[in-house]
Amino acid sequence: MTPLTLLGIETSCDETAAAVVRRHTDGRVEVLSSIIASQVAEHAPFGGVVPEIAARAHVESIDGIVAQALSAAGLGYEDLSGVAATAGPGLIGGVMVGLAFGKAVALARSLPLVAVNHLEGHAVSARLTRDIPYPFLLLLVSGGHCQLLAVEGVGQCQRMGTTLDDAAGEAFDKIAKSLGLPYPGGPALENLARDGHPAAYDLPKVRLGKGNLDFSFSGLKTAAARHAAMLTSPEQAADLAAASQEAIAWQLADRTAQAMELYKLAHPGAGLRFVVAGGVAANGAIRSRLTQTAQDHGFSFDAPPLVYCTDNAAMIALAGAERLALGLTDPLSFAARPRWPLDLAAAAASPSHPAGRKGAKA
Repeated sequence: MTPLTLLGIETSCDETAAAVVRRHTDGRVEVLSSIIASQVAEHAPFGGVVPEIAARAHVESIDGIVAQALSAAGLGYEDLSGVAATAGPGLIGGVMVGLAFGKAVALARSLPLVAVNHLEGHAVSARLTRDIPYPFLLLLVSGGHCQLLAVEGVGQCQRMGTTLDDAAGEAFDKIAKSLGLPYPGGPALENLARDGHPAAYDLPKVRLGKGNLDFSFSGLKTAAARHAAMLTSPEQAADLAAASQEAIAWQLADRTAQAMELYKLAHPGAGLRFVVAGGVAANGAIRSRLTQTAQDHGFSFDAPPLVYCTDNAAMIALAGAERLALGLTDPLSFAARPRWPLDLAAAAASPSHPAGRKGAKA
C-alpha cells in the first residue's frame, strides 16, 4: 500500500488556506506545505469578520494559494492521491468557494474527493506532529466552537459538553472589543492580561451543576463589558483583561476535569490522553491551566503547534487522508453546510440550540 498524498483546502472563515500532506502506511505524517492567506487587514476596520468580504477574498485568492501549496511541496496535481476540502460548518459563502475548488480539482484530475467537517480537522490537528493514538479526550475551543468530545476513531466523536451560547474565542474577542483592543481581539487581550491582576475583578465563573459539562460565556461577556465602560486607567484595563482570561480558563478547566473523570469510567484500561485544539489553544495561560488539569487527573497533554491551532488546511488534508485510507470518499454532489455537528446523534437527541432550517448547530 502506497502513502497517501492529499491536497487540503480550508475556507470556512477568514483564512484562505491550502496544504499538501502525506500520510504514510505506518501512520506517520509529513506536512509538505501549508499556506495561509490571512484576511485580518480586510476585516479590521469592522472589528470582526464580515461574511461577504470573506467570501469575495476567498474567490480572489484560492487559485493562487493552492498553486503556492503545490509549488512549496514540489508536486503537481498528478502526484496527488486525493483532495480534501472543508464542507462545513462555517460561513457558507466561504465554505462554498473552497469546496467548489476542491470539486473542480477532483473532477478535472479524476481524484477522489473527501468533504471534511472543519471540526474534525481541528480534532486531528495535534496528530500532524505527534503520534496520538485513538481514543482520546478532546477539548475543541475556538472562536466559533467550544466542545468536549470523546474521539474514539476516524469520524467517531461523542459529544460530552458544548457551549450553550458563546464560544470561548468569541468571548475573548467581544471582551477585547469592549476594552478598545484591535482585531483580532484574543491575542491582544492575552498580551494586555500579562500586566494585570486577575483578582482585581470578581467576574462570573459559571457552573451549571455537577455532571453538566456544558459551557456558558455570555454572562461573563456582559459583566466584562459593563466593567469596561467604567474604566479610568490602563492599569484597570489590564486587570480586567487578566480577570476575564482567568474566568474563561477556570470554566474550561472545570468542565475538562469533570469530563476526565467520566472518560475514565467509560474507558477502563485505556490510555488516558487529553488533547486541546482550536484557536484558543494558542493562549498560553489556558494551555498552562489545562496542562495542570491533565496532570492532576492522570492524563497526558497534547496540543498542536501554534501554527496549527488556528484554521489551516494541513489539518483538513490529514482528516481527509485518514478517511481516504478507510475508503471513505464523497460524491461531487456533496453540499456545503453552514451547520454540521460532529456528533449527529447527540445533536438530534439533545440539541444545545433548536435546529433551524439550516440544521442543528455544530
